[in-house]
Amino acid sequence: MNLSIEYEREEDGRWIAEVPELPGVLAYGTTLDDVMAKAEALTLRVLAERLQHGESRPEPLSISIAAA
Repeated sequence: MNLSIEYEREEDGRWIAEVPELPGVLAYGTTLDDVMAKAEALTLRVLAERLQHGESRPEPLSISIAAA
């Protein structure tokens, strides 16, 4: 499973990050470090929930970071 975190800075100065492969994984932050930490944590929570509920079988995982 390959996941990417895409991020960009909005006009109001906030940062937004999302993981396109996981619908609903979207985070806002005041700094790039803040938004990346939030997006990474949310990604791990979603993956853990899927595993716990049998929605995803274990397979190699790779996370990359890309600017939008």
